[in-house]
Amino acid sequence: MQNQSKDCNEYKIKGGGFKRDISLFGGISLVAGMTIGSGVYYLGAYVLERANMSIGLALLCWIIGGAVSILGGLCFAELGASMPVTGGQTKYLSEAYGPMWGFINGFNLFVINGSGSTAALAIAGATAIAGFIPMTGIVIKLVAIALIIIFTFVNLRGVKGASRFQSFTMVYRLLPLVLIIGFGLALGTEKPDLSITNAFSGTHGGVGSAISLITFATFASLWAYEGWANMNSVAEEIKNPKKNLPLAIIISLGAITLIYTIFNFAIYRVLPVGTMETMISTGDMYMGSAVAKQLMGTFGYTLVLSGMLVGVVGTMNGGILVFPRNYYAMAKEGYFPKAFGKLDEKTGVPKNAIIAGSVVSILLVCLRDLDQLTSLVIFTQAILNMMTVFAVLIMRKKYPDIERPYKVWGGKVTIIITTILFGVLLVNQLITDTFNSLIGLAVPVLGVFVYLYFKKKNGGQEYAGNVDELDD
Repeated sequence: MQNQSKDCNEYKIKGGGFKRDISLFGGISLVAGMTIGSGVYYLGAYVLERANMSIGLALLCWIIGGAVSILGGLCFAELGASMPVTGGQTKYLSEAYGPMWGFINGFNLFVINGSGSTAALAIAGATAIAGFIPMTGIVIKLVAIALIIIFTFVNLRGVKGASRFQSFTMVYRLLPLVLIIGFGLALGTEKPDLSITNAFSGTHGGVGSAISLITFATFASLWAYEGWANMNSVAEEIKNPKKNLPLAIIISLGAITLIYTIFNFAIYRVLPVGTMETMISTGDMYMGSAVAKQLMGTFGYTLVLSGMLVGVVGTMNGGILVFPRNYYAMAKEGYFPKAFGKLDEKTGVPKNAIIAGSVVSILLVCLRDLDQLTSLVIFTQAILNMMTVFAVLIMRKKYPDIERPYKVWGGKVTIIITTILFGVLLVNQLITDTFNSLIGLAVPVLGVFVYLYFKKKNGGQEYAGNVDELDD
């Protein structure tokens, strides 16, 4: 890349250029659609548990999780506005740190982030089904595997059917949130204790212990906010990106943070702390279902639970649809098995990549439970997110003359603060959940060796994602 001024419209994706057709409202809708999935329906239980059953602290952690996501989104927005190319985070990491880091991002997606998300969603879906038909832990895992197989076949038949199902779930998945918030706030009789001091009773270590507890609980909320980074994939198609790109992220994530916080508060208005503690101790993480049953009877319970189930499997279907396209692109560049880079002649989908990703997801279902999978996914993704946030400063220095339609509000201070926040969350998670964190770290290390293998095999060809080079 040469150090000369460029306009974002000069960047071209292979096959043609972009038109700026996405309005501010369209950008807000896009972020919301990618972010609101299954996490909020069961992660609330993990956040509350990690907050020592303190309602006030749990709600604070949801707000902190949203704030961290907004700050991260603002940093990603600068990269997206200045480098609006296919490949998103993979491309940013390649440009800032070298091609190996771009490959590690894609490899991590295959082994943990993408496949792990699909596995976690499958278990969450099976757990929701258990609300209709009681099942043991083993049966839940078998049902989760069956869900992965079913939606793998749906995607193997072609993108049209998979995308139609995705559109249906996008609308239906909002139903549980609306019902629980409305009925919970209107009919709930509990008066939640919003104090956070009760969370620290019995703990030792003063401020350090308090920070550790808060970050541990906040980390559990982050997966519910995942999805905002995908906004960068359409940065070149947004009208007036200097204004609308950061506004879309702030407004959408701000609204989502508010919705998530009110959603959990509505649950606390209905369920006593003792009831929630009993549910969590028995593995029943869907507290929203209990609220629906208590306030709306069997019909409301069924309606809400079905909405939650549709949302979960819809997000899972989206993952099976999207993630293998990354493996396909990597294979086309020579850094994954050649079989992954082939499209089915009849359906036009990357059949082998889809099957391979689903096989890894099934293995993860067998090996880990829902909480462990969530920790694996979030820990490794948070590392890459932190590196991408700091990459804003690297790219400013490395390519100072690139046209930047938008620069992070608050400048270097915002970037450094956001990097530190991600770092604090990561260090605390490493200390409090060492085993799962180390497993997550092992994947990028393995990725280095895989990268070197493919680099040698392909005569030193460097991975560059599936995008054109940014040079003239």
